[in-house]
Amino acid sequence: EKRHTADASKLRLARQAWGILGLYFTAAPHMPRAVLPYSLPLLLIVLIGIAALSLTLGAYPLSIPESLRALWGTGEPIAVQVVQDIRLPRTLGAILVGAALAAAGTAYQLLFRNPLVSPDILGVSSGAGLGAVLGLFLGLPSLGVQSLAFAGGIAAVALVIALGKAIQHADRTLVLVLTGVVLGALAGAITSLLKILADPYDQLPAITFWLLGSLSGMHMAQVGVVAPVVLVACSVLYLLRWRLNVLSLPEAEANTLGVPVKPLRIAVIALATIMTSAVVAVAGVIGWIGLLIPHAARLLVGPSLARLLPMSIVMGALFLLLVDTASRSAGDLEIPLGILTALVGAPFFLGLLLRRAGASS
Repeated sequence: EKRHTADASKLRLARQAWGILGLYFTAAPHMPRAVLPYSLPLLLIVLIGIAALSLTLGAYPLSIPESLRALWGTGEPIAVQVVQDIRLPRTLGAILVGAALAAAGTAYQLLFRNPLVSPDILGVSSGAGLGAVLGLFLGLPSLGVQSLAFAGGIAAVALVIALGKAIQHADRTLVLVLTGVVLGALAGAITSLLKILADPYDQLPAITFWLLGSLSGMHMAQVGVVAPVVLVACSVLYLLRWRLNVLSLPEAEANTLGVPVKPLRIAVIALATIMTSAVVAVAGVIGWIGLLIPHAARLLVGPSLARLLPMSIVMGALFLLLVDTASRSAGDLEIPLGILTALVGAPFFLGLLLRRAGASS
């Protein structure tokens, strides 16, 4: 009973954190400019606090001191196993996946000069999903499924770029987007066909659950593989921030400023694709983060990539960590992350659109 009461109080604390963040994002556009530079440190502190809280929540509730002792390996054996083998990898995975998807969405929106662009615009999520479904259909082990998912995401974008070069059209960006949409639809159709052919009692539930996104199978080996990919890709994007800002200009103007547009565009697509494929391979398809988070971050710090990219990374990590903590703590049944991100992201995005429409009128 004592543990149940403590767990309920921590759930109330998590709901309060959601409410505070919602109020913060709502009030952010009206904050004085002197306050906004402190947004990133504030969110970093909140991220650390939610990460510590996430280690305590679950079917085996722990207090924060107990979880910290277990983190250092000095607590009860079962608490050490729960924290180090289950909750810590899942917490770190949520931070990495959310940060990667938000950073990729920021890069794609800047590259295509369109705020409605998300990381799967060139078919990376569809390709990775097809690769994973094929691996599950063939009965491959977990490593094989993840490898096929990663390869599928890379192959889909590579095919989009190759076809984009073969199609002669003045607007190269439009060709890439349309080709990505078409190939994404084709990959989705093949995925649906494999779901129909799959064993309905064994393969189909695993395929469906994977396509909805989950961090339940995350372990430290996967974190060790994904973390360098995400860190290197985000670091390179940040180092290129001043050149990438020029991509928001028309291509002719960017060329006159001495920025090599075509190689830079390929570099951005490659970095965002590799990063997205890596996290989709271990977490499944999780939507809305790459579309929603850059919008929310832009409300806080403006369009300059020097401030927008770090803010998007932190907000993406915080958002998915909150969603994942809620998915595994709200009840006995774990809700897939793709469902929760859509339930939260769609109304919030509609609110952003209504706010902008009201401001323009």
